Amino acid sequence: MSDATRPQSDQQDDSPERPEIPTIELQAAEGDDDASEEDKPPPLPPRPTTVGNHPKAPNVGLIRPRLQANATTAVSRTDINTQSYPDGSRETFAASKPSSPPPTSWGGWSSIRRLKVQEGSESASIKSYAPTLDAGGDVESLLGGFLGHDQTSGWNILNGQLQETNLQQVDSSEDDGILHDFDQEFDEVGATDSEERSEEELLAQWKSKRKHFLILSSAGKPIYNRHGDDNLVSGYIGIIQTIISFYEGSRDQLKGFTAGGARFVIMSQGPLYLVAISRLGESDPQLRVQLEALYMQILSTLTLPNLTHLFSNRPSTDLRRPLQGTEPLLSALADSFTRGSVPTLFSSLECLKIRKSHREVINNTLLQKRCESLLYGLLVAGGRLVSVVRPRRHSLHPSDLQLIFNMLFEAEGVKAGGGENWIPLCLPGFNRNGYLYMYVSFIDPEDGGNQNERNQAPRHDEITVLLISAKKESFYDLRTMRDAVVEELEKNGCMTIIKAAIQKGRFAATDIIPGTVLHHFVFKSRANVQFTMPSYEPHFTTLLARRRLLSLYHTLHAAVHAKNAHLKVHHCISRSSVSLAWVTPLFELYCVAGPSASRNALAQSANKVVQWARREEERIFIIGGAVF
Repeated sequence: MSDATRPQSDQQDDSPERPEIPTIELQAAEGDDDASEEDKPPPLPPRPTTVGNHPKAPNVGLIRPRLQANATTAVSRTDINTQSYPDGSRETFAASKPSSPPPTSWGGWSSIRRLKVQEGSESASIKSYAPTLDAGGDVESLLGGFLGHDQTSGWNILNGQLQETNLQQVDSSEDDGILHDFDQEFDEVGATDSEERSEEELLAQWKSKRKHFLILSSAGKPIYNRHGDDNLVSGYIGIIQTIISFYEGSRDQLKGFTAGGARFVIMSQGPLYLVAISRLGESDPQLRVQLEALYMQILSTLTLPNLTHLFSNRPSTDLRRPLQGTEPLLSALADSFTRGSVPTLFSSLECLKIRKSHREVINNTLLQKRCESLLYGLLVAGGRLVSVVRPRRHSLHPSDLQLIFNMLFEAEGVKAGGGENWIPLCLPGFNRNGYLYMYVSFIDPEDGGNQNERNQAPRHDEITVLLISAKKESFYDLRTMRDAVVEELEKNGCMTIIKAAIQKGRFAATDIIPGTVLHHFVFKSRANVQFTMPSYEPHFTTLLARRRLLSLYHTLHAAVHAKNAHLKVHHCISRSSVSLAWVTPLFELYCVAGPSASRNALAQSANKVVQWARREEERIFIIGGAVF
C-alpha cells in the first residue's frame, strides 16, 4: 500500500470532537487501458495527509458541531458524568468547565456557595455533598472529616455547578397566612345554647382553630375536646368514630390521613381513641407524642386498671364523670402543644444553671434531711429543675415530670390551693397501675411576702418543693422534711443563690458567643435527657414569634428523625431565617439565625455552642443527682 493510501496516525485523538470530513467520490484507477478487467478491485482513494488542513473544530461547550446523520450516539466523554449514590441510584451531570475538589476543612462549607435544589422542596442537607455521614462516636467538628474523601469527577462537576448557582431554598416553615391572628387561637368557643351568637358563627369559629384534640371512647362517646361543647362537635366525633370503625372492621388500623389542609392523626389506646387535628405542619410522630401525653394525663387521674375495669363492665361508659375536674389539666397541656412545647418536642427537661459546687450542697441537704417515707424529691425554680433526690436504680421518666410541671405551672388548680397541697396521682412512666402521693409546697420568692402575694406571684419566680411518697399517711413526715430543707438552704445561702439565678433569667446567645449570628438554639444532652436554651429575647418576645420558632424546630426535628432519613447535619434556608440541625450519639443541636447569616458563620457558631456545652455541662445539666 502506498504512502498516499496508508492510514495516517491519529495525531489528535484526545480532541473532544472530530471535524467534519468532506465527502470524496470514488473514481476508476488511472493507467489501465483495459477497463473490462473486473478481477482487479479499484484502489482506495487517497486520504488527506493531515487533519489540520480542515477547518478547526469549535470549542465544546460553546457551539456543538452539526452532525451528518440525523441520529447518533457520538457524545463527548467530557460532556456527561455519572455519579452513583449509596442507595443504588445514579445521576448524570453536564460539565461546563473543570473545577477543583472541595477542601477538607471548614472552608469546605464556605466553598459551597449556594444550594441548588428544586424550589419548593422541604429541606436541604449537607448529605447531598458529603460522600458519607456515618461518623462513629461524637463529632469534634461539624464538617471536619466529612469532605475528606477522594472526590470523583461527579463531585467536581457538582461543585462547579454550585459555584455558579444563586438560588435560595424556601422551607415549609413559612406560615403563608396559617398563623394569621394566632393570638385568637385560645379564645373560647361559646356554647351552642347561648343567645349571643348563632350556631353557624360558633361552627365557623371552631373551624378556624388551627389545632384540635379530641378524645372519645370506642363506642363513640365524647370524652374531651379542646374547643367547643359536645353539642357543637358531636356530629364530627360520630364521623371520626365511623371512619375508625370501618378500618378496624377491615383489620387495618387507621393511623392518620389528610383532609382540608389539616393532618388527622389517630391513636388507639385500649377503649380510647385520641385524635389530633393540626394545620401547623407537625409530623405524625410529633403529634403522637402529644396524644401520648394527653393519655398519660388521663392515666394519672384514673390509673390503667381503673380505666380498663370501667370499660370492661360497660363499653358505653361515659368517662367524663370520673374525669370531672381534670379538664383544666388537659386543656393546659393541649394549649402548651399549640403554643409550642420544647420539653415535649425534644422529650427532655430544662435545668436551672448554677455552679456545680452549689448544686452539690443542695443535693447533700436533701439527702441529709430525707425522711424514711420519701420516694422522690425535687426542687424546682421558675419551671426549671434544680435538684433531684431519688433511690438508686430508679429515675423519674421525663413524661412523668412533664405531667407534674403541667399540673403545677400551667394549670391554675394547684396554685390556687395555696402554699401546700397533698395530691394523689399516678405516674404512668413509673407505675401506671397504682397511685403515689405528692406533697407540694410553693416558697415565696420574696422574703416576708404574705399568702395572697404568694398566690399571685409570677410563675417564672416560683420556687417549689416536691416530695413524693408511696404512703398516703406520710403528709406530716414530708411537711417536716420540707421545713428542714428550706431552713437549711436559707442557712447555707443556697436559697439566695437560687433566687439570684431566677432573677437573672436565661442567658443570651451573645453571652456565650460574643457577636454570634445565632438568634436562638436548643442543645440537648441525649445521655442526661436534658436540654438548655438561651432567652427568647429580643427576637422571639411575642406569642406568634415563638410559635414560628417552634414550627421551625418541628421541621428540623422531623427531618433528622424521620424513619427513612440518616442525616447527621441538616441545613435549611427560608425567607426569614437560616437554621441548622446537628445530631450525634451524644447530643442534638438545633440553632436558628437571621436570613443574612452565612453558612460558615452558622457552622462556626454551632461548633462554639457545642464546646461551651461541654465546658459548662455540670452547670447546665444535672449529672446523676442525689441518690440514696
